[in-house]
Amino acid sequence: MVHTFYGMIRADTLLSPIFSSRIPDEGWDAHLETMCDFWNSVICFERNYKGNPFSKHIVLPVNENHFERWIELFHDAMNQNFQGEKADEIKKRAENMTRIFSTKIHYLNRSEK
Repeated sequence: MVHTFYGMIRADTLLSPIFSSRIPDEGWDAHLETMCDFWNSVICFERNYKGNPFSKHIVLPVNENHFERWIELFHDAMNQNFQGEKADEIKKRAENMTRIFSTKIHYLNRSEK
């Protein structure tokens, strides 16, 4: 699912420029490994991920449109790979994460003006 999702992001006209400006082509294998660890921590409560995801996103030039597209692609990737109650729960977790990140970034950007 993670590889499907980030493959979709890399092909997306809105999100791809954000990612490609931060991750060179040769850096994608390492990024995908980190993202697999991250999503395993979110989904399976494994503790392999080390990091602060919000600190990575706060510096990005993103707005509500980016978050809406991100969650749309996340849902598409989940639907391609999984169905059922657990898949719906994971989509809800991603939606909550998106809402929190979007709100915090919007608030911080507004307060800087």
